[in-house]
Amino acid sequence: MRAEATIRPIRTDRDHKAGIAEIESLWDSGPGTPEHDRLEVLATLVDDYESKRWPIEPPDPVEAIKLCMEQKSLSRRDMERYLGSRARVSEILNRRRHLTLPMIWKLHRNLGIPAASLIKPYRLKRPDSSQRRP
Repeated sequence: MRAEATIRPIRTDRDHKAGIAEIESLWDSGPGTPEHDRLEVLATLVDDYESKRWPIEPPDPVEAIKLCMEQKSLSRRDMERYLGSRARVSEILNRRRHLTLPMIWKLHRNLGIPAASLIKPYRLKRPDSSQRRP
């Protein structure tokens, strides 16, 4: 696309490729310039196309919790205030027990984990038959 070209919606992979190329050519434009305005509009269009074309699913609840723990340098002990006892934290993080609604609320409200990730259905691990009591 040339600087004088009309900006149009991005509907195809070919449009996307052209939009990316123009963004790269405009990358060093200064704020407040027409080129920078064009860059911002194109970036918005490309982002919209990419989010529709290649959506990223939110992580499952356990992965969302682990990611949050990593990002905030939280230990399993820190998670006790949101999930309950040490044993309960272990059960949740090892996929042996589902989150309850109060746990979900505390995690969302206090740690900012998106509710969409926390309410997503997920499978529990089956108990290992070799570890069952006779």
